[in-house]
Amino acid sequence: MTKITGNEFFVKALQEEGVEHIFAYPGACVIEIFDEIYKQTQFDLILPRHEQGLIHAAEGYARSTGKPGVCLVTSGPGATNLVTGIADANLDSVPLVCFTGQVATGLIGNDTFQEVDIVGITRNISKYSIMVRDRAELNTAIKEAFYIATTGRPGPVLVDLPKDVMAEIGSDIYPEKVNLRGYKPNTKIHDRQISKAINMIYKAKRPMFLLGGGVKIARAVKDMTALMEKSEIPVVTTIMGKGSVPTNSPLYYGNVGMHGCYAANNGVNSCDLLISIGTRFNDRITGKLGTFATEAKIIHIDIDTASISKNVTVDVPLVGDAGEAIRKMLKAAEERGACETGKWRKQLEEWQIAEPLQQEEKEKLVPKQIIDAINELYDEPIVTTDVGQNQMWTTQFFEIYGRRQLITSGGLGTMGYGLPSSIGVAIGNPGRDVISISGDGGFQMNSQELATAVSEGLPITACIFNNGYLGMVRQWQDLFYNKSYAGTCLLRRKGRECDVNLRKGTKHCNGRKAECYPYIPDFVKLAESYGAQGIRVTKKEEIAEAFAKAKAKKDGPTVIEFMIQDEELVFPMIKPGGPITDLITGM
Repeated sequence: MTKITGNEFFVKALQEEGVEHIFAYPGACVIEIFDEIYKQTQFDLILPRHEQGLIHAAEGYARSTGKPGVCLVTSGPGATNLVTGIADANLDSVPLVCFTGQVATGLIGNDTFQEVDIVGITRNISKYSIMVRDRAELNTAIKEAFYIATTGRPGPVLVDLPKDVMAEIGSDIYPEKVNLRGYKPNTKIHDRQISKAINMIYKAKRPMFLLGGGVKIARAVKDMTALMEKSEIPVVTTIMGKGSVPTNSPLYYGNVGMHGCYAANNGVNSCDLLISIGTRFNDRITGKLGTFATEAKIIHIDIDTASISKNVTVDVPLVGDAGEAIRKMLKAAEERGACETGKWRKQLEEWQIAEPLQQEEKEKLVPKQIIDAINELYDEPIVTTDVGQNQMWTTQFFEIYGRRQLITSGGLGTMGYGLPSSIGVAIGNPGRDVISISGDGGFQMNSQELATAVSEGLPITACIFNNGYLGMVRQWQDLFYNKSYAGTCLLRRKGRECDVNLRKGTKHCNGRKAECYPYIPDFVKLAESYGAQGIRVTKKEEIAEAFAKAKAKKDGPTVIEFMIQDEELVFPMIKPGGPITDLITGM
């Protein structure tokens, strides 16, 4: 056994874990760790331009590859800037290992410069958080962090590293195993429960699969697709679950929930058996509790015991790995054949024909035209989104099959997610087409990460849907607040006529007009100032050419600003507080 400092051991531990990339930002309390990272060549250090961009990049890396995203930041503001990403990863079950520098142990509690209790701050939004107070605990703490983050229901783990502890000498032995009392994640599906579920499936007249993000996390897409095809049971998905089966399958009927399609929402509330896999039944899925799937028995499969019957009471709970459950059901389907769902699927198809997902072409661009072009022009893209209208349109119209992926912020709904997450995706998937889709508001929240993309030479295509508004909030103001666009117009200038009238409440904003002020910033010039390619598209005929230019640029990012219809709305939409079948389908 050799004695080495904690800083030296940190690097060794990451090498033992097979880490290839670390997303890191330096500062006083981690400078010695950075010095040790500088001396090695086994993993790359990625330097984003803001810690929130850093952790979203780590999320994109983890979501797209299945490997844990590793973060390293300094104490105080470096640590607190991770908080949004930690909460995001926690709600969406993303495996992250976040290391934060901390002031020396003797100074903790003295309001020392850049001191915060980051363990206390993140305790309720992380899977696990700990401060290493003794050098002898460091080796095990790092090993446990990777184990906890990647087993059971994945999630973010935070390890706080006081500067004096990391400077101490200690063992260089990295533990081979982890044995944590009280943490024994169950992955095995109970055979009796799965048999009960299978019998219910084959007795049902109107069965339906509801698939969440847990199917993709379990890497069970191939098996789930086979199960769908063998059983001939129709499938709907949550936003996070989209891509769990090919969206071009005749057995797939779309997303369910707040902006779900008519056939999917009606299907869930008309089925007699709902087989839910890897979803928590959150409010965006269920609508008004007590009205959700009232005609159905519910089978719920989830690796997290706490998710079972948390929001919706279920009839058959199955705690364990979604992939194992799917494989056992697939085996039964291969033996017993298809379910009798012909009449049921005919009803779903009639609903689909009656209210299809569509978007009429207008004077300006509409988002479906752009997403249709992505579907047509790219073979195997990985698409990331921001949050808001751009996210909903993407989840409605982007086709996912084969190696295509959709990466988005679900549970927390984090604006500013799209661009930085695409950076992590591109780093983890070299050679793949990576596209981020953002609104003009969300893009500005982390636009500084264009510098990271340029520095790393990442050929990302960053699409901005520019309508001059914070679109999703404006949509609610449009539909339910008499078009009072308070705080949502991004063209407003203080002291100008529109601002004065709006403040007096004497005039509503009636949409973008010629006399409205120039948009801030000029996204094309902004892109060019970072060394990226900038393109502005105003007509449908320009879309394909813009994407062709983006694909041709192999040494860095391209920003394409799409000037979309100002007040385009996302339909369908559940009425606030209503059941998922109470849909607004248009104006």
